[in-house]
Amino acid sequence: MTTYITTTIPYVNAKPHLGFALELVEADVLARYRRGAGEPVRWQTGTDDNSLKNVLAAAAAGMDVQEFVDANAAAFTGLAGPLSLSVDDVIRTSRDPRHRIGVERFWRACADDLYRKHYDGLYCVGCEQFYAPGDLDDGRCREHGTEPQRVSEVNWFFRLSRYTDRLLELITSDVVRIEPVERRNEVLAFLAGGLQDFSVSRSTERARGWGIPVPDDPSQVIYVWWDALGNYLTALGYGTDNPDLRRWWTDADRRIHLVGKGVLRFHAVYWPAMLLSAGLPLPTDVFVHDYLTVDGRKISKSTGNSVDPVELVRRYGTDAVRWWLLREPARVGDTDFTIDRLVRRADDELANGIGNLVNRTVGMIHRYRDGRPPLAEAPAIQGDSLRDAMREAPVHIESALADFDFRRATTALWNSVDGANRYINQVRPWELAATGNAGELDAVLALLLHSCREIGRHLAPFLPDLAARITGQCATDGGALPLPTPLQPRLGSSRTS
Repeated sequence: MTTYITTTIPYVNAKPHLGFALELVEADVLARYRRGAGEPVRWQTGTDDNSLKNVLAAAAAGMDVQEFVDANAAAFTGLAGPLSLSVDDVIRTSRDPRHRIGVERFWRACADDLYRKHYDGLYCVGCEQFYAPGDLDDGRCREHGTEPQRVSEVNWFFRLSRYTDRLLELITSDVVRIEPVERRNEVLAFLAGGLQDFSVSRSTERARGWGIPVPDDPSQVIYVWWDALGNYLTALGYGTDNPDLRRWWTDADRRIHLVGKGVLRFHAVYWPAMLLSAGLPLPTDVFVHDYLTVDGRKISKSTGNSVDPVELVRRYGTDAVRWWLLREPARVGDTDFTIDRLVRRADDELANGIGNLVNRTVGMIHRYRDGRPPLAEAPAIQGDSLRDAMREAPVHIESALADFDFRRATTALWNSVDGANRYINQVRPWELAATGNAGELDAVLALLLHSCREIGRHLAPFLPDLAARITGQCATDGGALPLPTPLQPRLGSSRTS
């Protein structure tokens, strides 16, 4: 099964925050998991450079726009190292030569649905979107809490209204699958109200000359969302003869978009309609995550409550940050982030849970067998439940990831760790050693070592660094295992409020 996985591409009006790191880590898990199953996978991310938000932020900083965008884009693309991401491609909409060619071709492919008209409306720069008065709360944008600007200008429009019925059919039949179901229902309710054509260009003057010009109309630049959504195609060579387009889009079995709930309509309504207009295949899956918050407020570059993922990794480590992002956030509903919660998860489950299990197992093999793994294959005392847990874990993980449920997937993994630790306390191998029952002791140790290796294998998509340390601790070339070393430091002493 060929799978193409994408994240949204963020505005680079400021440095990245933990909310975007959530999306990156989720995409990385899906990509690593499918690669581990032997499937061809391409995972792509990027940066959205051609936004008025970026222009205004550069002006506020007293910097040239391109210089400002380049600096912030580097911070986003630089997340790959600290977060241990296995990303295959990164596209920057202001710098990548593939992008403008593809956007221009896509514009022309949709020409039958494009027309010019004068428009007067309320525009939120934060959302880069026009709003009707009924979409606002007391005249303010629901997402940013700001009053939109009144804008009056000639724009190009896209005939979105033409695609209402077709989109209803595609989404209700799950040809375009939207998860979770609560977000699917939200899109269906929006479609049921009927779609209005939307503006897909901005005056060059208002955009301050920043962006991709509308083909054959230099008075306009292409609307940033039209431009940005096109990255899913342009990075594959749309507009050229690159065979990647056929492999990863046209002929792919799965085309998966990971998006935040704030941009759901763009990805589940506007984008599929644009693809229908251009005669191209649609995404097969749109997975929507909710927000991370601090003290109940959405983490955002504009609200001043941003949490720097690079600083978190520097202080607490990649594994602790990735584990919290996968274990804590709810599938539906916002999740509040605190340092205490991150530290508690890492200490309880990585250090005291997984690390302790591997350390105890390898330590006992050294204590009772001079570090040489037992070859016993006979059933261990009271080992059936642990064997069952090891067999069931990958089944539950696969089912959870098929539903984009990262909390359920990591719970299945954690249950096998917890089961192995309880098994040690139940069987008490040290007592078997004391009574000289070597056969039963070997069977117990063999089962525990097998369990540790399986846990390391299943953990690899989620925490690749810790999984590699487990594999190294439990590996042997026919001789003795390495001496046990701590796999995960306890972070409690680093805890801050």
